[in-house]
Amino acid sequence: MLEIRGLTATVEDKPILKGVDLTLPDGEVHGIMGPNGSGKSTLARVIAGDPSYVVTGGEVRYNGLDILGLSPDERARSGVFLAFQYPLEIPGVTVANFLRSAATAVRGHDVPALAFYSELQGHLHALHLEDDWATRYVNEGFSGGEKKRNEILQMMVLEPKLCILDETDSGLDVDALKIVSEGVNHMRGAERSMLIVTHYLRLLEYITPDVVHIMLDGRIVESGDVELARKIDAQGYEYLRGAAT
Repeated sequence: MLEIRGLTATVEDKPILKGVDLTLPDGEVHGIMGPNGSGKSTLARVIAGDPSYVVTGGEVRYNGLDILGLSPDERARSGVFLAFQYPLEIPGVTVANFLRSAATAVRGHDVPALAFYSELQGHLHALHLEDDWATRYVNEGFSGGEKKRNEILQMMVLEPKLCILDETDSGLDVDALKIVSEGVNHMRGAERSMLIVTHYLRLLEYITPDVVHIMLDGRIVESGDVELARKIDAQGYEYLRGAAT
């Protein structure tokens, strides 16, 4: 699904990614952990095509296609999805209209209103959301947990093949974390891969990853199963810092 080789990137001429190598097979869920400033969110945004970051080397292949030359919307239409760490508010645009427009763009054909609202209602119920959620303006007045649930709702509607979740657990209480995790687990499948960026073990206890990667100083320095995340939670990153030099 995703192959990254020797990826380097800068923001405002400051090197952030310094040679990232990562392979994400079809149907697998991989977690990425690391301290602040290690490059986790930069990696997520570079894959999605954020123009704030300049790729200076390496390659990113999605289903064999080099996507570095594609615009963000082209990547999205091809099945790449990014759930933001800090979702933006869109005043005056309802959740339902926003999602129907996005679904139309991704699916490549008009989505009839009645059929879409019936589909959307099913997703709302799966996330323990009331029907009137669809009439709210996108993220306006939403709590942090509501914004994150709205990101998962978008993912469920758009059904992307590659899901990148950038610190989806930040700002969530335990109940919201469980609901978001249920939504993510519901989306797992043989033809969908997920890359989950997180600081904390707790999310990976609800969404058990196939592989956990540790990033330090712009590189992946260690990979393993969820036991690696538990070790980091217990010991911190100090014992790995020598591997990043």
